[in-house]
Amino acid sequence: IIPSILMSLLCSFIAAQEATEIYLFDLNEQDGQITISNPINISKNEGYDNQPSFTEDGSAVLFSSFRDEQADISKYFIEENYRVWITNTKESEFSPAMLPGKKKYYTCVRLNEDGSQFLYKYAYKKKLPELLIPDLKVGYYLWLDEKRVLSFVIGDIETLQVTHFKFKIRYPIQSNIGRSLHKIPYTAGLGTNLVSFISMDHEVPEIYAIDPQTSDSKYITDALTGSQDLTWTIKGSMLMGHENMIYKFYPGIDEKWEPIRIESELPIEGISRIVVSPDGSKLALVVLEAPL
Repeated sequence: IIPSILMSLLCSFIAAQEATEIYLFDLNEQDGQITISNPINISKNEGYDNQPSFTEDGSAVLFSSFRDEQADISKYFIEENYRVWITNTKESEFSPAMLPGKKKYYTCVRLNEDGSQFLYKYAYKKKLPELLIPDLKVGYYLWLDEKRVLSFVIGDIETLQVTHFKFKIRYPIQSNIGRSLHKIPYTAGLGTNLVSFISMDHEVPEIYAIDPQTSDSKYITDALTGSQDLTWTIKGSMLMGHENMIYKFYPGIDEKWEPIRIESELPIEGISRIVVSPDGSKLALVVLEAPL
């Protein structure tokens, strides 16, 4: 039985989620110009649909989707143009991502009925989920490789922590950071094995590149006002949404954020999370659900 105060907190969390949809676009990047087109609504679900991520082969998109007042994980198959539910639990699952090199497994942040929130490993077949980091309240995360995960840890101060499962060690590398974590492609000209994050240490949030092994970081540019999410194209451009526009910034070349072309008549508003497919040909975008 869930204590009434915890049930109240859980219901408040669910009620606070904005109604959103996920659109999949074709992405074209040539000669420094980016265009997205041919949007498809891949969630088609009333209420909260969010946190898309592509499978390693780019054939599908995983995302969190609300039904029966709690979140389960859905999978949309791109070529076949259909979606399926892959969890059906009493708990709520968020931020799904493929476990690198493990086609049969994926991970997600699970909000349990007692209010605890941890990172779990799930199997597509009927196996019980495995708790990965028992004592960390994980908000968001990024797999660096099969053995290392980078976690946005919720606490008095949000910290960025590396967990190395093989060596059984964990260490913080940054504090007071935003929720958006992405590997930086070498084509961005910033170096290799780097991750981008948004620092909240300044009046205007700033975007940095950090080496998860050494904690060395370097400033890239300021974030767009009011925006929390970014991603990278395979050719090295950083993308960030703001209201009904998407902007790009190529480090060392662009002096400011430049709008990209969106070929769509859809009433896209409130752009938030954004992610590019592994081959660079698709872009998944979270927007506010259009009023009926």
